Amino acid sequence: MSEIIFEVREDEADGGYTASALGYGIHTQGDTLEELRAKVKEAVSCYFDETMQAPKIIRLHFVRDEVLVQ
Repeated sequence: MSEIIFEVREDEADGGYTASALGYGIHTQGDTLEELRAKVKEAVSCYFDETMQAPKIIRLHFVRDEVLVQ
């Protein structure tokens, strides 16, 4: 595997960010983007042990919801 993609959302209620890997049971959160990046790397490292090939690239896909009221 060469790449893993995380969907990142801003937590509007509590602040901070949540990230979930697409196709894997990897989820994490952080108060800042810097903290989130570090936690994503740590979560991927923990998930892919020495028996599994870890991805070379971690892609963060930021999803933003916007509500318009008339």
